[in-house]
Amino acid sequence: MLDLRPIGYVIGLLVSILGCTMVFPMLVDMFDGQGHWPVFLESAMICILVGGALALCCANGVGQGLDIRQTFILTTAVWAALPVFGAIPLVLGATDLRFVDAFFEAMSGLTTTGSTILSGLDDLPRGLLLWRATLQWLGGIGIIVVAMVFLPELRVGGMQIFRSEAFDTMGKILPRAQAIAGQISLIYVAITAACAVVYAGLGMGPFDAICHAMTTTSTGGFANYDASFGTFSGPAEYAASVFMILAALPFVRYVQLINGQTTPLLKDAQIRGFLMTIGVLVLVTTVLLVSIFPHHPEQALREALFNITSIISGTGYASVDYMNWGNFLIMMFFFIGLIGGCAGSTACSVKIFRYQLLIASIRVQIQKIRSPHGVFFPRYEGRPVGQDVLSSVISFFIFFVLTLGIVAWMLTLTGLDFVTAVSGAATAVANIGPGLGDIIGPSGNFAPLNDTAKWILIVAMLIGRLELLAVYAMLTVRFWRS
Repeated sequence: MLDLRPIGYVIGLLVSILGCTMVFPMLVDMFDGQGHWPVFLESAMICILVGGALALCCANGVGQGLDIRQTFILTTAVWAALPVFGAIPLVLGATDLRFVDAFFEAMSGLTTTGSTILSGLDDLPRGLLLWRATLQWLGGIGIIVVAMVFLPELRVGGMQIFRSEAFDTMGKILPRAQAIAGQISLIYVAITAACAVVYAGLGMGPFDAICHAMTTTSTGGFANYDASFGTFSGPAEYAASVFMILAALPFVRYVQLINGQTTPLLKDAQIRGFLMTIGVLVLVTTVLLVSIFPHHPEQALREALFNITSIISGTGYASVDYMNWGNFLIMMFFFIGLIGGCAGSTACSVKIFRYQLLIASIRVQIQKIRSPHGVFFPRYEGRPVGQDVLSSVISFFIFFVLTLGIVAWMLTLTGLDFVTAVSGAATAVANIGPGLGDIIGPSGNFAPLNDTAKWILIVAMLIGRLELLAVYAMLTVRFWRS
């Protein structure tokens, strides 16, 4: 019989931790003399009491490692439960949001999607702005642990290819996750701190530097202003681009680097592919901006680098309204968002390694056609790739396209136009942030959408953040059989 107590225990602990983090925005509001701080006190008490009670009730079930079914359920349940509690300050606070809107904002934050319901950010209490940044920062560190510990074990979308690098966790997932999370957390905090210092040195105020460092490192994209990152156009865009790239690289390479192993970082096929892709896209965009629009070369390079890095990493910042850059670049930005960063990072979407494996598989098929009697195997970083990995990757692509199509179709049924529906589906499933068009584009937000569309996007953000198959596996009858 399926034992849910270990799952309840972990969720209870995480809810309690989430409640404890509400102390920081509460202190900010108290320092500002805002009467808003009791909202965070009440929300923190609710989270700590409910989470603590759940953890205590389930504590007697924690003695062994999680099996595969429990791991699937835990992975999905955490990302479904935490936004419920993360939404409490938004419901009770100055935004006075309805639950569906608050839940959308919290889900977007914890999945580091970056789509927002809110407008008038410039006038919100600083505590709420810090809370939005905190949700994304926590979601960023959480998804790294999930990608390095859980998804390789669940054999989701070809992630098992990183199993040996992401440490052996079979049968001892919880204890091993704690050890891995400790090393990752130090690196994650260090990158965030460095980003904040650089931002402050480039003219941001301390509060803005901290908040934007948190949403940059998590590749989340929540900003403190309605103009997004356009408020800080200039050298800060170069700095943000660098840190978004750092956050989109595999964190396991940083762990190896601090342990004295530099070779894996330098020879990682994902990293090379990711950086080459950004380089080519930036070059093409810069040339087009200079030749078609009255852009100074430096301005064109800066805006191209920042916005392409933001979209491909899934951060979702915008420094300009690229909807004015013409149809070719608009469509290019749509497809850029479907590329993604590296596995084991805070980045989202399909991920570079899956495209690399797909290309390797296609190359082998072509070789077999040319030489029917030859023996060819797809390779990744010099190692033969098993059929199970290729099957998982191909299955992921199929499910990704099907999910994208179904979500877009469902959104059109709610009355949305084609561009809004398709780009909204893409931004949710790929966890990118802004969509395309006048409503949800880089200069808009998701507030005008009807409630049905918002709920569809909420579910799509959850499914996309957990690599689709981790959620879909639980929808089968066989999964629930004892």
